[in-house]
Formats: sequence, structure tokens, C-alpha cells
Amino acid sequence: MQDHNTPIARRRRLLSALGLAPLAFASASLPVRALAQGKRLRIGVTLHPYYSYVANIVGNLAEVVPVIPAGFNPHAYEPRTEDIKRIGSLDVIVLNGVGHDDFAGRMIKASEKPDLKVIEANAQVPLLAAVGTGRGTSGKVVNPHTFLSVTASVSQVNTIARELGKLDSANASAYTANARTYAQKLRKLRADALGQLVKTPGADFRIATIHGAYDYLLREFGLEVAAVVEPAHGIEPSPAQLKGTIDQIRSLDVKVIFSEMDFPSAYVDTIRRETGVRLYALTHISHGPYTAEKFEQEIAKNLATVVRAIQEAA
Repeated sequence: MQDHNTPIARRRRLLSALGLAPLAFASASLPVRALAQGKRLRIGVTLHPYYSYVANIVGNLAEVVPVIPAGFNPHAYEPRTEDIKRIGSLDVIVLNGVGHDDFAGRMIKASEKPDLKVIEANAQVPLLAAVGTGRGTSGKVVNPHTFLSVTASVSQVNTIARELGKLDSANASAYTANARTYAQKLRKLRADALGQLVKTPGADFRIATIHGAYDYLLREFGLEVAAVVEPAHGIEPSPAQLKGTIDQIRSLDVKVIFSEMDFPSAYVDTIRRETGVRLYALTHISHGPYTAEKFEQEIAKNLATVVRAIQEAA
């Protein structure tokens, strides 16, 4: 009997709900048009980390096109006419596909290319449940912030390179080689960070986060999140919810709270004042210009911040 609750099946249903057909799950017999000689792929991306992933994979062999301008919050973004028009110039688009860029589905359906090829970067990434009130395809909220983990990012880089190679066979070997080099660079960042903790006592303290985005990153260090402040991403807690969180932090003896660097909130100071926890800010990698180096630069900052939190708590 076919299992309708496997990770692949759940992802199929999620993208189907957006009206998209993920290329990563397409049949091997599906014909793909060959690129015209001398033509470079135009590859759309929705989020800053995916720009960095794709730019490092393709180098100067293809063009990477952000579908929304820098400066927009992807959680609150509403498609604009000029951005929808940009979709029509693409050959393929790379999506997070598990909740962080749902706006892309609406843009593609409204564009001149409603059948635009889609690469779902998270096709092979084990997903975590997230704190929230909505329902995902498996009855749980899916945490879409996979790009905040080096391990999950490497998996996405490999998936993107493989699927781009199917579309552009002439450059497939170059994409694979570039992806391997980039993945090695990212793994070294993670190894260097963990290496700094060799002489540090085990991280057995409890932590809280402002929202559930950082679970993937913190699990790289063996840390589990004991409490999440926001009831859902971007939704500030009510006074009653804030009091409940403060009581929970006290009862669980939470020592460290991670906030978001680009979205400071007044209630964070209230929590710190009432509980005495140490506060550290992490970047969401969603602000500033799109660059090939942005992901590795900002993930390095996040890794260093977590290392510092563990060392100071120890």
C-alpha cells in the first residue's frame, strides 16, 4: 500500500496546494527542453540564502535573479506587478517551498509562465515541526527556516545543483563541482565553530528563542529550545502570553535567549529584566543586498554567536 504520509508525499501535497509542480520530484522521463546554444539559464530565487547557494553553484554560467527586491520582509511580502512580470523572464525558479516563500506560488500562477519549472530546495531535508497555530500538510506546522543550518544548507545546495544539471546538461559537471567546493567551505565553517568548543563543558543549559526559526541552527550544537516567545512568527505575544513565557523561563531555569538581530522588540528587554537571562542576537539572513558571499558571511556570524553563548554560559 502506498504511504501517503512520507516526507516526499507531504511535500508533494504542500506544493500542490500552491499550484506548483516541483521539478525535484518530476518523473525521469519528463522531457526537458535543451537550452539554445550560448543561452544562459535565468534562475529565479526568493530568499537571500538561495541567491548565495545558486550563485556559488553556477558562477558565471547562469544568471541568478531575485524575484523580490532587497529590503522586503519575505514574511509580509505581497506580490507587486513588476515582480510578477519578472517571473515571465525566468527559465526555472528555486524555492524554499516549505512555508517561507509561499508568495511565490501566487506570483507564478499570476505570471506569463504559470507552468514555470520549480526546484524545491528542501526535497531531501528532514523537516522540524514549528511552534504556531496553523496546520501543515502532516497536521503540524513545518519550520521552514532550514537555511539557518549548515547541514540542511549543504543538502539544499546538492539538490539545486543536481536539478539545474538536468536543465542545463552542458554545464552539469561544473555545477556539481562548484556545489562540492561550496559545500566543503560551509562544512569547514561548522567544523571550526564546533572545534572551539572541544575544551568547553557540555552544553547542558536550557535556552529560549524569540521565535522558532533557529531550531535547525541550534541543533547543530546539540541544543534544544525549551521555550519560544512568539506564538507564531512575527506575532508579538499578548501581555498574558508574555507573562506565561516569563513564568515558563523561570520554571525551566532558562539561561540564554536568542533574539533576531534585524527585528528588535521591546518585550525582549522585559523578558531579560524579569528573568536575568543572557541575550544573544542571531541574523535571519534576510536583509541587505543579494550577494554570493552573504550566506557564508552571516552563517559564520551565527555560528560564532552560538559558540560565544555556550562558552559564556559554561
